[in-house]
Amino acid sequence: MPQHRTITILDEEIKPGESKTINMEIARLYTMTKLKIPIIVERSKIDGPVVLFSAGMHGDEINGMEIVRQLIVRHINKPKIGTIICIPVINVFGFVNKSREFPDGRDLNRVFPGSRNGSLASRFAYYILKEVIPNVDYCIDFHAGGASRFNAPQIRIVPGNEELKKLSDVFNAPFTLYSKNINGSFRNSCDRLGVKMLLFEGGKSLDINDDITQHGVRGAKRFLAHFGMLDDSKKVPVAERPSIYINDSTWIRARHSGLFQNKTMAGEFVKKGEVIACITDPFGKFEKKVKAPNTGYIINSNDSPIVYQGDAIFHISQRMV
Repeated sequence: MPQHRTITILDEEIKPGESKTINMEIARLYTMTKLKIPIIVERSKIDGPVVLFSAGMHGDEINGMEIVRQLIVRHINKPKIGTIICIPVINVFGFVNKSREFPDGRDLNRVFPGSRNGSLASRFAYYILKEVIPNVDYCIDFHAGGASRFNAPQIRIVPGNEELKKLSDVFNAPFTLYSKNINGSFRNSCDRLGVKMLLFEGGKSLDINDDITQHGVRGAKRFLAHFGMLDDSKKVPVAERPSIYINDSTWIRARHSGLFQNKTMAGEFVKKGEVIACITDPFGKFEKKVKAPNTGYIINSNDSPIVYQGDAIFHISQRMV
């Protein structure tokens, strides 16, 4: 029997078979009010992998928080073997303000690996990598689309990594997008530290969509079952079809400003030349059709009723494998 590793977060040790919630307190509001970030740890008595489910890197991406919340409330986070760590809300400051950014105006997902003595966001990034990630083998980080743009449920992985490809197959989101790591991102830092991460995108900011939530929960259950971590009382969901892998995609941008009449939902398959939306003025002077530039899947759709010229209104796949 392999020896259990020691799991210590913020000087608190979590022993095999133990459940513990550790409150991460790094800073306060300017009112001196403490803000706690709960880190919920569940350890089995049987040794195994350590999986992190995280959400709320951007404070307005609530759908990801709901996915992790359901993993907790449905006791999916109680592992048969190994350890499951849940952080439902990383950017609690942004969550309180219904904002994507930290109070210092920075995007937390662009300041990793952070600095102990840097900006507020940078300090949070530093402590997440220092205190949590050294314990983790695998991570699924849940996100949503910003600025009223609705993402079809998808996993994002770097191209050329066969292990991540296999894990994405296991999770089996409707779509998988190949995308390079971005400097300063949580995903990039985890990759450098040897943590295998799947980044889930689904839904839009300041919204909870049950279909997106269930895609995330089902994928997480399949992921845990793959490692033998899912409790026997939990049923492993059967995927409807294999994930559609997308190598290339492009943004369709509005050619006119006006009222946006969206006719196409995220996830739909469209053909080249098909009318997928209309842009009109509020005075009945013009109506401009928006046509699909190529055949493919709409993987992101703008839900805003008003757009400006140049706004991203659809994200469409170009090359699939």
